[in-house]
Amino acid sequence: MQSLVNVWIHLVWTTKKREPLLYPALKFKVCEHILENAREKGHYVDFINGVEDHLHCLIKLSPLTNLSKLVNDIKGESSYWINKNKFLDVPFGWQDGYGAFSVSPQNIDLVRNYIANQEEHHKNKNFDDEIKFFEEISSVK
Repeated sequence: MQSLVNVWIHLVWTTKKREPLLYPALKFKVCEHILENAREKGHYVDFINGVEDHLHCLIKLSPLTNLSKLVNDIKGESSYWINKNKFLDVPFGWQDGYGAFSVSPQNIDLVRNYIANQEEHHKNKNFDDEIKFFEEISSVK
């Protein structure tokens, strides 16, 4: 029997010290690069977006994917790429750790929409409030 896996994860991670380094043009380049690099490594990134100090990513895990390795691949390679290409005048890095929240297949479009509208969400909600919200909706009561 072939493995059947339908596990969706909403990932969130921040820049080191939450510095607002992902100006719009750089954020676009980084998101495109992460999509391309993930594809090359066999990871399925469905949607990615963020704001100047953090990114959101919707992924579907394959049966062979280890979540921490996938996140390490994405974060490590993208920070290396940003620094190698000297997009910033300062060294770039991602904060240690990440948030990973399960997404039921029925809510995939809802999460895509949430990720697509990051700029709008962050007019009213800071990052800490956003993470608390994800923890609340992901917890089993």
